[in-house]
Amino acid sequence: MSTFTFDRKLARAVQRITSSALGPYQSAVIRIGFSATYLLYLLRELPHRHEMYGPDAPWRWDMARQLISGNQAFTTLMWSDSTVWFEIVYAVALLSAALLMVGWHTRAMSVLFMAGVLSLQNRSIFMGDGGDNVIHLMAIYLVLTRCGQVWSLDARRAARAVRVGRVTDADADAEDDGPRRSVPRGAAGPVLWVVLGLVLTVATVTDGLGGTWWLPALFWVLWAGQGAWWAVNRYAPHSEARTLLDVVANLAHNATLVVIMAEVCLIYATAGWYKIQGSRWQDGTALYYPLKLDAFTPWPGLSDILASSGVMVMLLTYGTVIVQVAFPFTLFNRRVKNVLLVAMVCEHAGIALLLGLPFFSMAMIAADSVFLPTVFLVWLGGRVTLGRELLFSRRGKVPGQRRAVDDEEAPQHSGDGGHTLVG
Repeated sequence: MSTFTFDRKLARAVQRITSSALGPYQSAVIRIGFSATYLLYLLRELPHRHEMYGPDAPWRWDMARQLISGNQAFTTLMWSDSTVWFEIVYAVALLSAALLMVGWHTRAMSVLFMAGVLSLQNRSIFMGDGGDNVIHLMAIYLVLTRCGQVWSLDARRAARAVRVGRVTDADADAEDDGPRRSVPRGAAGPVLWVVLGLVLTVATVTDGLGGTWWLPALFWVLWAGQGAWWAVNRYAPHSEARTLLDVVANLAHNATLVVIMAEVCLIYATAGWYKIQGSRWQDGTALYYPLKLDAFTPWPGLSDILASSGVMVMLLTYGTVIVQVAFPFTLFNRRVKNVLLVAMVCEHAGIALLLGLPFFSMAMIAADSVFLPTVFLVWLGGRVTLGRELLFSRRGKVPGQRRAVDDEEAPQHSGDGGHTLVG
């Protein structure tokens, strides 16, 4: 009897991880958080882009080329030392971050976002910090997730297709060879797929994808997979091939979410245990020293007030270590985990304010959001929707009706924009 019960539980678990992409709201917050962080960073550094990553950088183009020939890193900025080419890459990085944030053809934009992040960071590797390392990793992970299921233009487009009758449940249930479910029309997806395919072909022929084997393979698998996804949805939406593609996409998404969770736990665990070994963290004075550094005091008066209180410095120093070391062990207790999650978000907000590291803090808060409870995220989405209705409500519209329509924007069965060609 116990064996039968175990088999049933195992079957349910396998069914769950293969039939749906888990954590749709968490993955959407990760998408929005990291793309917004990098977008704001690129906008802030827009006046200094040439000195940081471009032709005027102290780490010159020929020096970067020598380094990359050894570490085999990928960066499109090594394709040419032209200023015009640099401006194109920077503009594409900006645009892809903005479009990924709003969820327009999320699959294609996540690939372009990853290419933009890797291109700029690998061009001048000495410009980054811990937050850049997190963005570097998360940009790679995002391409494997179905992060456009909710809170995206893709989800809105899919819901609109359902409402106008282009995609209906009745079509799916009518008969095996009955009315064919169509995908939302539009030329943007096919055009993106063709253009990106041409760029990928040229980059592969000219050996411009770096010296590793996995990155070119990932690019080609994603490109070919999206073409197959669109073709199957267009011509055989109820076939076994369609089901197989869904299963593969769900498995990749769910496995990537597990990797992101493990990555966040590893970051906090290593940071906490390394701090424990430091004498300044042991005696409770570690926070005092960065508060006295000019490079990390955007608000000198506020830093002086905090540094003048020995008790506060000691509590914050010990509290930081305790939270970072304890967090991975609290994942099995939801209430304690949520409390420590709030503490870590407050910690990073304090780092952004007191130490002048806003983008590092934004990146870490975005990474922490993978552990946010779904109930809270649904509630937060509802509040945002209500605020939008109050701000942009049209005359003659009933707010309740508007909210009912908006609730349809996030169909849980749909992955990344209603199965468009590169969405």
